Amino acid sequence: MKSSLHRHQRIRTLALSAGMVLGMFATTLVPQMAHAAITKAEKAARTNTLSEKFSHLPDASVEQLAAAERVLTGGYQCEFGKRISVDPQANSKGYFNMKLGSQSWVMKPVQSSTGAIRLEDVKGGALLIQILTKSMVMDPKAGRRLVDGCVHDVQRAAEADLSRNPRQSIFDTPAAGQ
Repeated sequence: MKSSLHRHQRIRTLALSAGMVLGMFATTLVPQMAHAAITKAEKAARTNTLSEKFSHLPDASVEQLAAAERVLTGGYQCEFGKRISVDPQANSKGYFNMKLGSQSWVMKPVQSSTGAIRLEDVKGGALLIQILTKSMVMDPKAGRRLVDGCVHDVQRAAEADLSRNPRQSIFDTPAAGQ
């Protein structure tokens, strides 16, 4: 009696272990197989150009056009060997296409009270902040940086100028009455 109960427990344990192994195998392999099954036609359909995805952008406001004049366009060298590019959109004045690796966004410039230039993704997936000496790309939804230390040629020249001609700090001025 005891041996049949022991045998039954061992079979049940083996069956549960086999089920767990098969379940783990299925959860790792099946998504990879499904991803590999995407046909070339589906891939081609997914790779529409940015202008095709956003052909219905609203007209840019006067403030947006004023901010767009201050946007640095072209390539940026970023930390860890990454690169971004910001190019004006041909079809929609006041909008820009930004690329980071295989990711791309349609960006809209926004006026900033701090003097920084903000380019916001029209879908809210990215934010590019340009200051005098560097830029960074953030994911506002996740609240993290995608890439930092991005430098355009104009920013590189500004950094060199600041190192040659440093500005006086407000903390270096003598206090009144001294």
